[in-house]
Amino acid sequence: MKMIDRLKRFLADASGATAIEYAMIAAMIALTIVVSLTAVTGGIKNVFNEVSGNLG
Repeated sequence: MKMIDRLKRFLADASGATAIEYAMIAAMIALTIVVSLTAVTGGIKNVFNEVSGNLG
C-alpha cells in the first residue's frame, strides 16, 4: 500500500513542472535577445562601415 501512495503523491506533485515552465520561459527570452542582437548588430556594422568609408 505504501508504494501506491508514494506513486500517487509523485504524480500529483506539480512543483517540478513549475520550475520547468520557468526555465522554458527564460530560455525563450534569452533566445529572443540573441536573435534581436544578431539582427541589430548587422545593421550597426553596416552603418559604421559606411561612416568609415565616407571618412577615409
